[in-house]
Amino acid sequence: MGLGRRHAGVLLHPSSLPGPGPIGELGPYADAFLEWMTQAGLDTWQVLPLHPVGPGQSPYASPSAFASDPRLISVETLVADGVLEPSPMPWGHSRADFAAVSSWKIPLLRTAAARVAGDPACRAYVEAERGWLDDWSLYAALARVYGGGWWDWPADAARRRGLPKLRKEHAALVAEEEALQWLFHVQWSRLRETAKRRGIRLLGDIPIFVSGDGCDTWAHRDLFRLGTDGRPDPVTGVPPDYFSPLGQRWGNPTYAWGRHAATGYAWWTERLRRELSLVDAVRLDHFRGFAAAWSIPAKEADARVGHWEAGPGRPLFDAMAAALGDLPIIAEDLGIITPDVAALRDGLGLPGMKVLHFAYGGDAGHPFLPHNFGHPRWVAYTGTHDNDTTAGWYAAADERTRHRFRVTCGRDGSAPAWTMMREVWGSIAETAIAPMQDFLGLDSEARLNTPGAPEGNWGWRLSDLPWQVCGMSRTLGEVFGRTPGDTFAG
Repeated sequence: MGLGRRHAGVLLHPSSLPGPGPIGELGPYADAFLEWMTQAGLDTWQVLPLHPVGPGQSPYASPSAFASDPRLISVETLVADGVLEPSPMPWGHSRADFAAVSSWKIPLLRTAAARVAGDPACRAYVEAERGWLDDWSLYAALARVYGGGWWDWPADAARRRGLPKLRKEHAALVAEEEALQWLFHVQWSRLRETAKRRGIRLLGDIPIFVSGDGCDTWAHRDLFRLGTDGRPDPVTGVPPDYFSPLGQRWGNPTYAWGRHAATGYAWWTERLRRELSLVDAVRLDHFRGFAAAWSIPAKEADARVGHWEAGPGRPLFDAMAAALGDLPIIAEDLGIITPDVAALRDGLGLPGMKVLHFAYGGDAGHPFLPHNFGHPRWVAYTGTHDNDTTAGWYAAADERTRHRFRVTCGRDGSAPAWTMMREVWGSIAETAIAPMQDFLGLDSEARLNTPGAPEGNWGWRLSDLPWQVCGMSRTLGEVFGRTPGDTFAG
């Protein structure tokens, strides 16, 4: 990530921000969250993917690798900017209310988009972003008209025949989708500028795979391994592991890496360029897939049957670096990490990840224990969005694991989240991050995502900003050199 000093941060998807409306958004509470971070001595906000969500409300199953999630647009800010008239806003949602997003918020956003679609600034944005926005706006318009997977659309739409005619027929919807992306751009740009002024870096996320029935496969069929009907075959996932005894059958299409190589990895380069227009650095999800990925025949119901297929390796990263310069990437190197994966990560000089939830179930040589880090080129976590909260982890752990955790940390187990944060902050890792739930010591009810569970995820939301923990957080950062200042000075 090009880090020159020790850093501390928080993991929180914007949809989990507090405030009015049925879901967190990019309005005043997002600005207030940046103030909270400053008071808490934090300089890195890991925001997770910012793309439209797919099944189960997951931003890791997005229908676009390029478009942004309009659900995050702030209605409150649109009213303040004079785009919408003031109206009563629902309040008090302890979890994201996805039904209200669909019934209340999305119609308001579409009204706003229709009003600004002809704005010169909006049209200039559309012109500048045509490389990806032309495909997305037409795909999104057609998806609203036809629904379902694009392979079930009428032949001309599915096969992208007569695109000018399709665009003309659905011009109003296309313009609306373009304007939604511009409205997100306006609000996100303001937030990013505020973060920059505060010295806060935004850490985004690139899911390695894309949705099988999304815009990317519709617009670039040749870059993916699809059947004659357009459906993915084989599909992606991971074999049985810590998270699931059946493995995880994600169902995303696998890449036609030979075709990507023939284009000089142009699509991937533009994907990273787009992401870096939104954030300062990215976590590259499922990094091991660039060395080898688990390929599952589409007919299989789970991930137990499959095999490893070679990924693009270093040539992909060399091509992106040649076009973009230094790559501010964190390698998400969790799971089954074989020597070729470590060699690719280390050969590229990329930071990897250390997650302490996985550290205490083994012996003293476990590589995720801080005394085994070896060098500082890591991003260390208590847990990630895929883990239980630390309080939930401790409550569910067997007594042997809890005992090892207590003895290793020299604590009694009464505050497991802050104890583990102390271990992460005190490690030699350049960057230390904890999910917001751990700052509050919340239990499993606050878990954001359970891998392999298709429903019930991505709904946790802050009720208010936890100003009461700022002093403790800042002190932790100062003690371990992650926050400017010295608690014990003078």
